[in-house]
Amino acid sequence: MGSKGGVPKVGKSVTVRCPDCGHGHQFTAPAYPCPCGSAVSAPLVIGAPATRVVRRSWDDEWVTVGCSECGRRDQWPQPELGCQCGALLRVPVRPVTVGTKHDAVHAAALYLRGLGFRDVVRCEGEPEAGVDLRGPGLVAQVEPGARPADLRAVECLWLNALSESAVSVFFSLAGYADEARDRADDLGVPLFVLDPTGAPQPVNGPADELDRSHA
Repeated sequence: MGSKGGVPKVGKSVTVRCPDCGHGHQFTAPAYPCPCGSAVSAPLVIGAPATRVVRRSWDDEWVTVGCSECGRRDQWPQPELGCQCGALLRVPVRPVTVGTKHDAVHAAALYLRGLGFRDVVRCEGEPEAGVDLRGPGLVAQVEPGARPADLRAVECLWLNALSESAVSVFFSLAGYADEARDRADDLGVPLFVLDPTGAPQPVNGPADELDRSHA
């Protein structure tokens, strides 16, 4: 099945251990038909611990899976299994390179929940200017373009947060213009850069403080 941290081929099983009771399960990720005719399945991570599902949200229900034959990327159900002790387990999936706005927003939402912000959801329909995600006391913008986020985008997000007495957080794939970073420091807006796998990295003081405060 490969070494720890590797990825099994389609149809191969991995050992998933329940964090509640310690029981080990042999699990095979479901395969789904790509329009090109190939079978695709979520890239499970061998040896990574499963997590217990305690609350469901739309973003957590789906993962981006790329077809190895044609390169098409689609959203498929997050792999899960039920343990005999009653726990529902979410099986770890290897991060997929961020290629769409949906991927970037999904990665940002997961990160914010990991920081401790609960009930973070994507804005329904066309998001209002400057806000892609919101939760109790939180608004966030995700910029997936190839150009650095500019001063106006940072100020727009800050104004949205100010009107709602909320925390504002900005995520960008291409970084930030110098004046945008300077203004974010003045306003206390945390800035994060999403790496190619969707992992956010703090790039200014407010972002470092936010990350530490919810560690």
